Amino acid sequence: MKPKHQRLVLGLLAVGAVAGASALALSALKDQAAFFYAPGDVKKAGLPLGRAVRLGGMVANGSIAKQADGVTINFTVTDGVATVPVRFAGITPDLFKENSGVVAEGQFQPDGSFVATNLLAKHDERYMPPEMAGKLHETKTLIQ
Repeated sequence: MKPKHQRLVLGLLAVGAVAGASALALSALKDQAAFFYAPGDVKKAGLPLGRAVRLGGMVANGSIAKQADGVTINFTVTDGVATVPVRFAGITPDLFKENSGVVAEGQFQPDGSFVATNLLAKHDERYMPPEMAGKLHETKTLIQ
Protein backbone atom coordinates (compact mmCIF):
# COMPACT_ATOMS: atom_id res chain seq x y z
CA MET A 1 0.00 0.00 0.00
CA LYS A 2 1.33 3.41 -0.92
CA PRO A 3 1.99 5.98 1.86
CA LYS A 4 -0.66 8.22 0.30
CA HIS A 5 -3.32 5.52 0.71
CA GLN A 6 -2.16 4.74 4.25
CA ARG A 7 -2.64 8.39 5.27
CA LEU A 8 -6.10 8.39 3.67
CA VAL A 9 -7.14 5.23 5.53
CA LEU A 10 -5.79 6.58 8.84
CA GLY A 11 -7.59 9.88 8.29
CA LEU A 12 -10.88 8.10 7.56
CA LEU A 13 -10.44 5.91 10.65
CA ALA A 14 -9.83 9.00 12.80
CA VAL A 15 -12.94 10.73 11.44
CA GLY A 16 -14.96 7.55 12.05
CA ALA A 17 -13.65 7.26 15.61
CA VAL A 18 -14.57 10.88 16.39
CA ALA A 19 -18.05 10.42 14.87
CA GLY A 20 -18.57 7.23 16.89
CA ALA A 21 -17.47 8.86 20.13
CA SER A 22 -19.77 11.83 19.45
CA ALA A 23 -22.71 9.51 18.79
CA LEU A 24 -22.08 7.63 22.05
CA ALA A 25 -21.81 10.86 24.04
CA LEU A 26 -25.03 12.25 22.57
CA SER A 27 -26.95 9.04 23.20
CA ALA A 28 -25.77 9.02 26.82
CA LEU A 29 -26.74 12.66 27.33
CA LYS A 30 -30.15 12.25 25.71
CA ASP A 31 -31.60 10.68 28.84
CA GLN A 32 -29.92 13.18 31.16
CA ALA A 33 -30.81 16.41 29.37
CA ALA A 34 -33.56 18.49 30.93
CA PHE A 35 -35.37 20.68 28.44
CA PHE A 36 -36.61 24.14 29.41
CA TYR A 37 -40.25 25.12 28.89
CA ALA A 38 -42.26 28.23 29.67
CA PRO A 39 -46.00 27.87 30.41
CA GLY A 40 -46.80 29.40 27.00
CA ASP A 41 -44.63 26.79 25.26
CA VAL A 42 -46.51 24.00 27.03
CA LYS A 43 -49.84 25.53 26.00
CA LYS A 44 -48.75 25.58 22.33
CA ALA A 45 -46.83 22.30 22.06
CA GLY A 46 -48.62 20.13 24.63
CA LEU A 47 -47.35 18.33 27.70
CA PRO A 48 -43.98 16.56 27.52
CA LEU A 49 -44.99 13.58 29.69
CA GLY A 50 -42.57 11.05 31.09
CA ARG A 51 -39.35 13.05 30.96
CA ALA A 52 -37.48 15.42 33.22
CA VAL A 53 -37.93 19.03 32.16
CA ARG A 54 -37.46 22.51 33.55
CA LEU A 55 -40.40 24.88 33.84
CA GLY A 56 -39.52 28.54 34.11
CA GLY A 57 -41.44 31.73 34.63
CA MET A 58 -42.71 34.02 37.36
CA VAL A 59 -44.46 32.91 40.54
CA ALA A 60 -47.98 34.30 40.22
CA ASN A 61 -49.10 36.85 42.78
CA GLY A 62 -51.11 35.27 45.62
CA SER A 63 -50.55 31.71 44.39
CA ILE A 64 -48.24 30.30 47.08
CA ALA A 65 -50.13 27.93 49.38
CA LYS A 66 -48.37 25.91 52.08
CA GLN A 67 -49.84 22.53 52.95
CA ALA A 68 -50.53 21.26 56.46
CA ASP A 69 -47.45 19.00 56.46
CA GLY A 70 -45.24 22.13 56.48
CA VAL A 71 -43.04 20.90 53.65
CA THR A 72 -45.27 20.83 50.57
CA ILE A 73 -46.21 24.00 48.74
CA ASN A 74 -48.43 24.65 45.75
CA PHE A 75 -47.96 27.68 43.53
CA THR A 76 -48.58 28.83 39.99
CA VAL A 77 -45.93 29.65 37.39
CA THR A 78 -46.87 32.12 34.67
CA ASP A 79 -45.19 33.77 31.71
CA GLY A 80 -48.01 36.19 30.90
CA VAL A 81 -49.40 33.85 28.24
CA ALA A 82 -50.38 30.78 30.27
CA THR A 83 -50.16 29.39 33.81
CA VAL A 84 -49.12 26.00 35.19
CA PRO A 85 -49.89 24.76 38.72
CA VAL A 86 -46.80 23.41 40.49
CA ARG A 87 -46.40 21.20 43.58
CA PHE A 88 -43.09 21.02 45.44
CA ALA A 89 -42.13 19.12 48.60
CA GLY A 90 -38.95 20.37 50.19
CA ILE A 91 -37.13 23.44 51.39
CA THR A 92 -37.62 26.46 49.17
CA PRO A 93 -34.73 28.79 48.29
CA ASP A 94 -34.43 32.07 50.21
CA LEU A 95 -35.22 34.15 47.12
CA PHE A 96 -38.41 32.19 46.35
CA LYS A 97 -41.41 34.52 46.68
CA GLU A 98 -44.39 35.82 44.73
CA ASN A 99 -43.68 37.92 41.62
CA SER A 100 -40.14 36.55 41.35
CA GLY A 101 -38.52 34.32 38.78
CA VAL A 102 -38.33 30.58 39.33
CA VAL A 103 -37.09 27.51 37.48
CA ALA A 104 -38.66 24.25 38.64
CA GLU A 105 -37.13 20.90 37.71
CA GLY A 106 -39.46 17.92 37.56
CA GLN A 107 -42.16 16.27 35.45
CA PHE A 108 -45.55 17.15 34.04
CA GLN A 109 -48.54 15.11 35.13
CA PRO A 110 -51.36 14.01 32.78
CA ASP A 111 -53.74 16.50 34.46
CA GLY A 112 -51.52 19.41 33.35
CA SER A 113 -49.89 20.08 36.71
CA PHE A 114 -46.15 19.98 37.35
CA VAL A 115 -44.46 18.11 40.20
CA ALA A 116 -41.13 19.74 41.00
CA THR A 117 -38.20 17.91 42.54
CA ASN A 118 -35.97 21.01 42.71
CA LEU A 119 -36.57 24.76 42.74
CA LEU A 120 -34.16 27.43 41.58
CA ALA A 121 -35.10 30.99 42.48
CA LYS A 122 -33.94 33.71 40.14
CA HIS A 123 -33.17 37.31 41.01
CA ASP A 124 -33.09 40.26 38.67
CA GLU A 125 -29.91 41.46 37.01
CA ARG A 126 -29.76 44.56 39.23
CA TYR A 127 -29.31 42.50 42.39
CA MET A 128 -26.78 43.88 44.83
CA PRO A 129 -26.01 42.57 48.32
CA PRO A 130 -27.38 44.88 51.04
CA GLU A 131 -23.87 45.66 52.30
CA MET A 132 -22.77 46.89 48.87
CA ALA A 133 -25.97 48.87 48.34
CA GLY A 134 -25.36 50.69 51.64
CA LYS A 135 -21.77 51.54 50.72
CA LEU A 136 -22.83 52.69 47.26
CA HIS A 137 -25.47 54.92 48.85
CA GLU A 138 -22.85 56.42 51.23
CA THR A 139 -20.44 57.01 48.33
CA LYS A 140 -23.07 58.83 46.28
CA THR A 141 -23.90 61.00 49.28
CA LEU A 142 -20.24 61.94 49.73
CA ILE A 143 -19.75 62.74 46.03
CA GLN A 144 -22.76 65.04 45.79
